[in-house]
Amino acid sequence: MFPAEEKLGEIRRALASNQTVVLTAPPGSGKTTAIPPALLDEPWLAGRKIVLLEPRRLAARNCAQYIAARRGEPVGGTVGYRVRLESKVSRATRLEIVTEGLLAQRLLADPELADTGLVIFDEFHERALACDLAFALALEVRRALRPDLRLMVMSATLDADDVARHLGDAVSVHAEGRMYPVETRYLGETSVAAAVSRALKETDGDILCFLPGEGEIRRAQAALENVRDADVLPLYGALPKTEQDRVFASSPRRKVVLSTSIAETSLTLPGITCVIDTGLMRVPRFSPATGMTGLATLPLTEDRAEQRRGRAGRVRPGVCYRLWGAGEKRPARMNPEILEADLCGLVLASAAWGAVRRTDLPWMTPPPAAAWDRSAELLERLGALDSAGRLTSRGTRMARLPVHPRLANMLLDWEPGSADLQNAALLAAIVEEGGRTP
Repeated sequence: MFPAEEKLGEIRRALASNQTVVLTAPPGSGKTTAIPPALLDEPWLAGRKIVLLEPRRLAARNCAQYIAARRGEPVGGTVGYRVRLESKVSRATRLEIVTEGLLAQRLLADPELADTGLVIFDEFHERALACDLAFALALEVRRALRPDLRLMVMSATLDADDVARHLGDAVSVHAEGRMYPVETRYLGETSVAAAVSRALKETDGDILCFLPGEGEIRRAQAALENVRDADVLPLYGALPKTEQDRVFASSPRRKVVLSTSIAETSLTLPGITCVIDTGLMRVPRFSPATGMTGLATLPLTEDRAEQRRGRAGRVRPGVCYRLWGAGEKRPARMNPEILEADLCGLVLASAAWGAVRRTDLPWMTPPPAAAWDRSAELLERLGALDSAGRLTSRGTRMARLPVHPRLANMLLDWEPGSADLQNAALLAAIVEEGGRTP
């Protein structure tokens, strides 16, 4: 039994009485893989779905595969997933694992979520823009349209009191973890290759190394090409699925996994007893110069450093090598993306919902007024909003396209079926994908 399963009684009682639930539990406690499927037969669901939100595509796929395997079923049966450009679901699917942007799109198309009885927001502490939008819309649905729609928020590092206060009727539940001791060793400004070489000598399990992005992973992989006593494997979002699967497959040889933040949460990598942390993360940041969102490399926050460190203590006592000094100060936690991001897509989606003013939706963190107004002005210039902030017919068409409003505006100006439109669509996909977290 997973530690989180010991709290099932509290969770079931709260949901049965139509209360929302905030569950905090450390990595490895089973909150993601054990709790959602255990709720499928609850009477109040009445045969409806559970929708589980994951912040990353790889986590959504792997979570679905793991839960389905535990049930002895194929993915796409009772348990399925939907991610960008890929889905495995059927009419039999009752636990659907999706990425955050897809839930927001679904809510805009079907505000009542008639086939859904419970929405679970996993890894809520990450507070991506798409997560905050989906959370605000789901909470608005519960308050205005579907008072029987249950909501649950889960995280390892969440401030549960803040979320519970915002929800109003929430029951806070905390599950203990089952983590072994992890020794922390600070190596200062050491190269990844040198740290891996040291870890291979001083430890005997598999090694998980966190780097900010694909470029750094490829360079580290090249620097480690002469390693003979372990398989060096990359792991990042854009990696082909067959190569991602090599990371999770059992092997008689040691593994050195070079990963982005994709392995911080929701993924279980068997055999990891050592973590090497570069102390860097790559996050979306809005550039006023280009009017678009790109990725910036920043120092890792303390809460995420602890998440990474915990990966070394899942199966037995482990070691975490940190490539910075022991006395180096780091930010405690990330600001929600809504405070620093381009809000054009958010404002357009809000208008599509009918929320014209910044205060019309129950935001966990209200969008900054200046950023909201700047985005609304741009959308009006693009013809997506009228002078009162209401959605125009062009804005309605733009809101249906899963790209930034600037790109959606460009796509609408090309003739359907033309080669120029195909080229523009390809360019939009490249630009949109390039602004996503690794």
